Amino acid sequence: MNTVRAVVARGAGAPVGVEDISLPSPGPDEVRVRIRAAGVCHSDLSMVNGTLAPAYPLVLGHEAAGVIVDGPRAGEHVVLNWAPPCRECWFCGHGEPWLCARSGGPSAPRGLSATGEPLHVTLGVGGLAEEVVVPSRAVIGIPSSVPFPVAALLGCAALTGVGAVRRTARVAVGESVLVIGLGGVGLAVVVAARAAGASPVIAVDVSEAKRSLALAAGATDYVVSDDGLSSAVRALTGGLGADHAFECVGRATTMRAAWRATRRGGAVTVLGMGAKDDLLSLGALDIFHSAKALRSSVYGSSDPDRDVPPLAAAVAAGDLDLSPLITDLIGLDDVPAAFDRMSRGEGARSVVTFPDA
Repeated sequence: MNTVRAVVARGAGAPVGVEDISLPSPGPDEVRVRIRAAGVCHSDLSMVNGTLAPAYPLVLGHEAAGVIVDGPRAGEHVVLNWAPPCRECWFCGHGEPWLCARSGGPSAPRGLSATGEPLHVTLGVGGLAEEVVVPSRAVIGIPSSVPFPVAALLGCAALTGVGAVRRTARVAVGESVLVIGLGGVGLAVVVAARAAGASPVIAVDVSEAKRSLALAAGATDYVVSDDGLSSAVRALTGGLGADHAFECVGRATTMRAAWRATRRGGAVTVLGMGAKDDLLSLGALDIFHSAKALRSSVYGSSDPDRDVPPLAAAVAAGDLDLSPLITDLIGLDDVPAAFDRMSRGEGARSVVTFPDA
């Protein structure tokens, strides 16, 4: 067993803390990865505040990058993949590996607490830790020139946001885009929409403080969310409403707002992970008459093994700038404060970085 520090949640609503944990040695078809950067994702917060109901105690984190420290690929820089497809189930066989029936769900315990309790790991990763042990198929090699803080985002926020634009919605040049919610995923949607040639790209959040982040990511317009959102969007889109709306919050109220602000025949794509009892209500006549599409985008409708390498290559070449997504570089002990900022809607992605080993 190898002892490392990790961020552990012990129950819904309970304080989150950094603990010493013991990881097992890698088994067959597993690797040990020294984490060099890990994002603090809203899905992690959902594991803490009770929106989701994982098994506890739980090592948090699933968006991470690092270096393999043993095995035939030792020294390789990698992105962690929290939903590695099995390549055998019905969904994988029908070209939808992001819906793989055998990945992305609850994991078996992996490792022990200092008192010997079995520890679960978030989405099979547990990336808010100094090291992880994961299946070999859960790591994706990247160029060593990609900075680790940006590389970490390729495992979740960037892949989800970029994939939603490119693969789920297939945004075309000149189409109008509305993005509601400007955390890491929402800002990735803004970056990808501008790269796709969308215009206008209208970014929306509840605070004026997010304006500079939105504009830095490529938004053409910024709107503070209120009851007049639909009118504001129509004023910016020739009276029609947006061709595409991306909901990156995960609440029924913002899904309805996205629906209302989308033109007839347009499409609403939901990226935010909400609570199971937060019900969305739409009128049956409205659904028929508006001819709008409402869909979700799980992991950006992406195949990480296929889609992460070109994204990493674009970052390395300077063709994809994901730096606007990162607002705070922090240490492992600062994760509880990052959750507090996230709960207040402040900033975008906080990324934990580790000193050189």
